[in-house]
Amino acid sequence: MTSTEKAEAIVRVAEDAKAERIETLDVREKTSIADFFVVCSANNDRHVSAIAERVEEKLRQLAARPLRTEGEGSGWVLMDFGDVVFHIMREEQRQFYDLETLWKTLQRDPNLI
Repeated sequence: MTSTEKAEAIVRVAEDAKAERIETLDVREKTSIADFFVVCSANNDRHVSAIAERVEEKLRQLAARPLRTEGEGSGWVLMDFGDVVFHIMREEQRQFYDLETLWKTLQRDPNLI
C-alpha cells in the first residue's frame, strides 16, 4: 500500500466515524518523517478514541498497522503509520496547535528535493 493509498484510506474511515474538518497535508518536500499528515477534529475525548479505534481496525484489515499510538485519553491521539501520521484532536487543541498553518507555511527542505 502506497502512502497516498494509506492516507486516502484513513480519510475514508475517519469520515465514516464522523470526524470533522479532515485535512491531508502533503509534507514530502518539508520533512523526512512522513509523506502525509492527516488531521481531523473530534467532538470530545470519547469521539477521539472511537475514531482512533476505527482507523486502527480498518487499516489492520488492509495490512497497515500503526508503528505506535500516543496520547490516548488526552484529547489528542497521534497514530504513526510510518509514511502517514494521523492526528485526531478535539477542536480546541487543534486551534491552539494549528498544525495546518505550521506545515503549510514551512519552507521546503532543500535536502529532500
